[in-house]
Amino acid sequence: MNQVLGVYGTGGCGRGVAPLVRAQFPAARIVFVDDRAGQGECNGHDVMAFDAFAALDDKAIVIAVAAPAGRKTLAARCSTAGITFFGVQAAQTVVMDDVEFGAGAVISPWTTVTSNVRIGTHFHCNLYSYVEHDCVIGDFVTFAPAAHCNGNVTIGDGAYLGSSCVIRQGITIGAGAVIGMGAVVVSDVAAGATVVGNPARIMRQS
Repeated sequence: MNQVLGVYGTGGCGRGVAPLVRAQFPAARIVFVDDRAGQGECNGHDVMAFDAFAALDDKAIVIAVAAPAGRKTLAARCSTAGITFFGVQAAQTVVMDDVEFGAGAVISPWTTVTSNVRIGTHFHCNLYSYVEHDCVIGDFVTFAPAAHCNGNVTIGDGAYLGSSCVIRQGITIGAGAVIGMGAVVVSDVAAGATVVGNPARIMRQS
């Protein structure tokens, strides 16, 4: 029997990730895992409750939830249940030299990760985003579509970079920070802060 690969989440993120899984693992059985949806079908794939998926023998899962905190919660649930994680990388991505991804990364089409980059677990890199050279990115970080991260940037765990933001070279974004859509970030962002605008300014500080 073929391995069963689970896409955790039937929302927009999950429905965007499933075709990438299907293309990368054509021999596998692919299912959605979503307790709220229960049994049924979504975009041609069976939907399973978490406990039913966890009871399978040969399985692995990718977490397809955009919010970093939600992804972290579900990852902990999967780890407790002994479920292995797998990553997904679209055929249209460009990954250059000496790049390390942690478990469970989702790399969408038309994205680029250049050289000498270190990325933690459960990273989401959405359409048309890029990560330039010598960046260090923590766990559970989300790049929304067209997030632009220039070189030598450090990003803490659980940060969220909004669509079409631009991160200047050499700065640090703290854990749990939120970068607003279209923000142009030219200085360090503290942990837990939300910044918006051009140049980016603090809208909220935790």
